[in-house]
Amino acid sequence: MFRAALQNLHLLWLIFACRVSVCGSADAAGCHEVKTAYMMRQIGPVELVPDRPGSDESLQVCVHPGPTCCTSKMEDSYMAAVRSETQQKMQSYSFELKYLIAGHTKAFQETFESLVTFTSNLTSTLFDSAYSALASDCHPLLFQFFGDIKRHLSGDPKSSLDTTVRRFYNDLFPLVYRRLLNPGIGHTPSQLYSSTSTSHDDCLRLTRQDVSPFGPHPKLLVNSLSRALGAGRALSRLLRLAGEVVNATEKVTLSRECGRALVRMQYCSHCRRLTLIRPCTSLCVNVMRGCLVGISELGAPWGRLVVLLQRLATTLATSSNHNNMELALLAVRNHVNDAILHAQLHGPLITATVEKVCGPQAAGPMKTSSNPTTLHVTASVTSATSPVISLPSVDPAAHHGPELQSRRLFPLKGSRAHKSRSLKKLSREFEGSIQRYQWFFSELPEMLCESEMEVEQHTCWSGQDVVESYAGPVVGSTLKAQRENPEMSVRYTDPVLKVAKQRLEQLTQELLVELGWASKARGSRVEDEEGGSAHTDRGSGDDCDDEDGCEASGKENGDDTGDSSSGHSPERKNVAPPPHHPVPPRHLLPPQVRSSAHAMTVDLLPLTLVTLLPLLLSTWEPR
Repeated sequence: MFRAALQNLHLLWLIFACRVSVCGSADAAGCHEVKTAYMMRQIGPVELVPDRPGSDESLQVCVHPGPTCCTSKMEDSYMAAVRSETQQKMQSYSFELKYLIAGHTKAFQETFESLVTFTSNLTSTLFDSAYSALASDCHPLLFQFFGDIKRHLSGDPKSSLDTTVRRFYNDLFPLVYRRLLNPGIGHTPSQLYSSTSTSHDDCLRLTRQDVSPFGPHPKLLVNSLSRALGAGRALSRLLRLAGEVVNATEKVTLSRECGRALVRMQYCSHCRRLTLIRPCTSLCVNVMRGCLVGISELGAPWGRLVVLLQRLATTLATSSNHNNMELALLAVRNHVNDAILHAQLHGPLITATVEKVCGPQAAGPMKTSSNPTTLHVTASVTSATSPVISLPSVDPAAHHGPELQSRRLFPLKGSRAHKSRSLKKLSREFEGSIQRYQWFFSELPEMLCESEMEVEQHTCWSGQDVVESYAGPVVGSTLKAQRENPEMSVRYTDPVLKVAKQRLEQLTQELLVELGWASKARGSRVEDEEGGSAHTDRGSGDDCDDEDGCEASGKENGDDTGDSSSGHSPERKNVAPPPHHPVPPRHLLPPQVRSSAHAMTVDLLPLTLVTLLPLLLSTWEPR
């Protein structure tokens, strides 16, 4: 009896062991791993994941004839999650590019504004010291004039240097005419200023270009500023557009067809309880290129924009005396002084011409001028319709009157000791940083796939099953090539990205024409379309640095570059910097972009001391 009981106990033990093994195998065939991955990635409510594999005929993406751990509601959650994940990855890759553009846009703008402000203050001292009769009324004119230059350098599309200079000299002419050429009628108090005086001043403004009281100097100023500020203005416009393009790519909406392909690539393997296997590289490339076809279409025009940005930065960093922004701005004082001297030298002829065109101006309460000239006092206002008389163009330097020559400014020469190097440093820093992103948008799909392929595996997920290698063809990234994409149907690009591409192409070509670089850029575009890139061949002339002691190259060629207010235009070598393959730094801290405006006081100190001393001495007159 004891033996029978022992046998029954042994049988019960076998039955229990069998049950445990069966239950264990049932748990192993469950969806526990799928539920864990679903919860860890925070895809959606974990209650949507079934405990055991089953069949769901409502599946539309991860269709499988066998048992599955997915439901139609899980597919919807997977699609929302994979879209969000892809956009977050895109933003993480473009973060440094966005920060680089925004930081340097601000830094360049602060540098430009600091240079213009310094020049404005320097020019104001001309009126305070040499033309005190004009000082109080000229300061608002200077404020508006240099404010317009700041807007021009910021890339304001409505800004025009020709209009800015013309308005400044139009407003300056009545002051010079009334207070320097005819000081007896030039100091009417504001409360006694009649409508007749206002209309006479309006006539002076309207006829200034015909009377030409300032000779060739307004035109020389326009030419000098246009030549020197063109690169800075173009850089500002391109940087603004580049920032807008990057923002547009971050906000791009992934299509539903793209979402389905991403789910098949990333999460359909989970439905088969394969939560650790990675997608095949070729599958990922096809899917990402299909999803980002609009961004890939930006690749070619974006590459040309980066090459142009490099070229502009090189121009700002290595420009000669004639094209140097800092020297051109500092020379504004010389141009204005030369223009006023020209008017004083031709005072009688200008007065006679004005009286024929606008009529004589009634005299106001006379005030002694600090710089007396011939006094013209009239008692009545008459109208005249005489033809405009052109004044001869005479260089003030050709006259050797002691009073006028004492005000003649020394030419501002560029030299190693005098020039601020802050703009040059900022430009070279930007040139070296932006070149890494020339092919950023062209290679963004591949970069996104590299993050998915960090672990080397002998097998991969093909979107349908586990394979050793992807069997489908890998198509190109263009819209035309994507029509053959085996993973998804691509019919059109995002309208926002299409507009961004058009703006890139339009602005780049427009600036190339404005800068006179269009002919060489056309050859570079052909190279880009054939898979090449626009290379830079830095000649020894353009690569010349101040530290190399080669500032006087203009004189060696026979051009006198001593006077920075000269209107001569030197030859410019159109050289572009070499493009580099992009290496997007993913794990580095954002670059610290510091505006050169922070160091403006220190950088301009040698320039200020050396330049202002002779200028102030030149205006001193022995009593």
